[in-house]
Amino acid sequence: MRPFAALATGLLALTAFSHAIAGTTLDRVESHKELVNVLMESYPPFSFLNEQNQLDGFDVDVAKAVAEKLGVKLRLETPSWDVIAAGHWSGRYDICICSMTPSQARAQVFDFPVTYYASPAVIVVNAKDDRIHGAKDLNGLKVGLTSASSYESYLNKNLVIEGAEQQKIDYPFEAVQAVPYDTDNVAFQDLALGAGVRLDAVLTNLVTAQPRLKQDTRFKLAGAALYEEPNAVAIEKGDPQWDAKVREVFAQLKADGTLARLSQKWIGADISK
Repeated sequence: MRPFAALATGLLALTAFSHAIAGTTLDRVESHKELVNVLMESYPPFSFLNEQNQLDGFDVDVAKAVAEKLGVKLRLETPSWDVIAAGHWSGRYDICICSMTPSQARAQVFDFPVTYYASPAVIVVNAKDDRIHGAKDLNGLKVGLTSASSYESYLNKNLVIEGAEQQKIDYPFEAVQAVPYDTDNVAFQDLALGAGVRLDAVLTNLVTAQPRLKQDTRFKLAGAALYEEPNAVAIEKGDPQWDAKVREVFAQLKADGTLARLSQKWIGADISK
């Protein structure tokens, strides 16, 4: 066989194998009797380690409800966010119920069957900082955020939300120094050191910010919300059977009130509407 023909045959085999992995998620879940959900270890109140050192939170409970509807057990995996958001999971994970914003860039590697809650993006600053009153005041400053997040795309002025392309997103600044972190926790620790010591602000989700704002007088909101941020369930791209099943399960969880109940439990309001 000529080298080119051998290479072509190998590529075809690899492509077929990749499609086989991508198209059999539901079969794998049912066969293993296990749903593998990937999420962040520290993103309260959506996912975090509780006093028993167990994963807890809104996303965790939603994943449990999905596994129950499927009649399987749940396994949670917590790699870094950049690993989660990069996609190309190759069958390691089945689903991401993990507060992912469906950007156009991510839509190249993921499908987003369901948007299961929405909350605005906000700026948090040190309580003693009177310099920042909105996004226009971030110009030239250091802003902490989760690595590979939609917030990083926002500061880079190239955020396009998949399915909400008509949403106008304003960028009233020239250039901001984005400072990526593995988790919000460390970013807030640095912000607590004082205005401009390590950070000037943190860009995050309003729901995530609210517990810190209530419990810690070192932080405050700066200005109005920046943009509405839908959060979707993400799955590996190109698996219509699994996509349809995920849509079916979330329709059930919405219809029977589970999503609203869990939202009230963890957020104090129904953000699943």
